[in-house]
Order: sequence, then C-alpha cells, then structure tokens
Amino acid sequence: MVNRIVVGAGYGLRDWVMQRVTAVIMALYTVALVLFLLTAPSSYEAWQSFFKSTWVQVLTQTTIVALLLHVWVGIRDVWMDYVKPVGVRLALHSFTIVWLASCFIYSVKVVWGL
Repeated sequence: MVNRIVVGAGYGLRDWVMQRVTAVIMALYTVALVLFLLTAPSSYEAWQSFFKSTWVQVLTQTTIVALLLHVWVGIRDVWMDYVKPVGVRLALHSFTIVWLASCFIYSVKVVWGL
C-alpha cells in the first residue's frame, strides 16, 4: 500500500457539483424568461403582473441565490489559485463575502419590494 499525502481544502467535488447545479438553475430561468419575452405582450403592465406573481418572485430569488453561489465558488477559486500572500487573499475573500451578501440583501429588496 502506498501512503499518500493529501493536501488542499478538499472542495473539489462539492464545488464542481455546486457550479453545475447553479448553472442549470440559471439556464432554466433564462429559458423561461426568453419564452415569456417571446409569448407575452410587450407592455409595462404585462411585465409588472408577471414579476409580481409569487412563483416568479421565488424563482427569481432562487436564481439570484444560485448566481451568487456560482460567483462565490468561481471567485474563491481564482483568489486561492492566483493570490499567494495570505493576508491579501484573506482581504479579498472578506471583501467578496461582504459584496455578495450586500448583493443578496439588495436583491431581496428589489425582488420582493421591501
């Protein structure tokens, strides 16, 4: 039996799955939105009634969360791969978390009208 030294954070499979799942969610939402654009009347009232329905708000918020998770995995990997000084990397990770959390809070305000 060969002894291996395993190093790294061990995010590989979990991140790979999260990237794929969030990409599928975003793709499905995009297809649904394009279908709406092609079939709905092009008036402000139609858009307003479409986006005021609860199921669209839930799908929109779910897609935004998927987008933010997708961004987190991607940008975290970039910081880990290309930024070598630990202090700078920690600062970039912290900034990214605060920025994405702020984006989430703002998305709740926009989607739900709070």
